[in-house]
Amino acid sequence: MVNNNPITIIGCGYIGKLLARRLQKNNISVSGFVSSGTSMTECRQWNIACDIIDLDKPLADIDLTQKRVIYLVPPPRSGKTDTRITNFLNAIDKHTPEKFVLISTTGVYGDCKGEWIDETRPLNPVADRAYRRADAEQQVQQFCQQYDIPLVILRVAGIYGPGKIPVARIKSGQPIVNEHDSPFTNRVHAHDLVTICEKALLNSTITGIYNVTDGHPGTMYEYFTGVAEALNLPSPPAISLAEARQQLSEGMLSYMAESRRINNSKLLNDFELELQYPTLKHGLEHLVEA
Repeated sequence: MVNNNPITIIGCGYIGKLLARRLQKNNISVSGFVSSGTSMTECRQWNIACDIIDLDKPLADIDLTQKRVIYLVPPPRSGKTDTRITNFLNAIDKHTPEKFVLISTTGVYGDCKGEWIDETRPLNPVADRAYRRADAEQQVQQFCQQYDIPLVILRVAGIYGPGKIPVARIKSGQPIVNEHDSPFTNRVHAHDLVTICEKALLNSTITGIYNVTDGHPGTMYEYFTGVAEALNLPSPPAISLAEARQQLSEGMLSYMAESRRINNSKLLNDFELELQYPTLKHGLEHLVEA
């Protein structure tokens, strides 16, 4: 069952803008909230109506009555709670949306030692950024339960796509961890993610929690060398994990500390979905052609 009521995108950044343009092409009314004047200018160049919002402080009331909302804003950069989602939910509690889609992350599962997992896996965040995402999920679940709002939580893997691949890092010659020591990672192409977001918003029968990934995990080593090969760039030098602990940033090392392979069967079945880019190879071929 498709619902064509207006869509509001909270956090109209890279994915938000792609989603807004897709919705416009399908004659769905869409508006957005952004955090900067630069983003607002970009949105308006694409005829996306938007306003600036500062989620780091309490907000005036926002009326989302008879609208469907997708929340794409990242949590704050520190702490273990998401104060931005708190401020947003407080602002909409008098005029609630008819459906809520929350973008979360597969990072909430923590380190799974390379095991295959699905949505039944208990949350076990390790990094603070994952704690913040898990906190956002809990807040939104409680809010939607209180106001009887249909909710979709999309736990999204690493996003790649046009303008969203590590070209600069590869060209810089920074090292990567070798294949033997490299953890499993999971990815989804930006265009497939947009399709999934659109379906989650428009299909009234879809609710619940979904892992969003192409279902073909690989190692971080395979990702960087695959991008380099596709773009005819030299492969980054490979080093051991012990060497990486001396040379790589804390942020990169935190990603190296988690390994999981994520099943996307529930997503494909419930969304009746066939991914446009089901593997990294398909996605990189598209980027090269583009």
